[in-house]
Amino acid sequence: MRVDLSALDEVIRKLNGLLSDMDKANTKAKYETDIPSSAFGSEKFLESNGLHDAHQQQKTRIETMIKGLHQLIDDFGTSTSKVRDKYSNQEQANKQGVSAVPDSGSKGAAH
Repeated sequence: MRVDLSALDEVIRKLNGLLSDMDKANTKAKYETDIPSSAFGSEKFLESNGLHDAHQQQKTRIETMIKGLHQLIDDFGTSTSKVRDKYSNQEQANKQGVSAVPDSGSKGAAH
């Protein structure tokens, strides 16, 4: 059985790209979506505080979702890297094992 390590390398590369994108999304969600309470209206507009609170709650939910996705992708990438390393190590061990086995079909051997 042979495993295509380059395919695993590609998966790991793509997952690392996703992590980078998730970092950017987290930064945007955290720092670029803040809306001051005054944007929802003056204190005379009674619902303005409620709107601002609702916005803050949704902002927090989005940040939490992004962090969860980031963790999921990171865990999958770590697992994929470990699997790739184990396959690579096994492949090296198999190569060493094959080269260490004496050639039973060598000249002069009695059958």
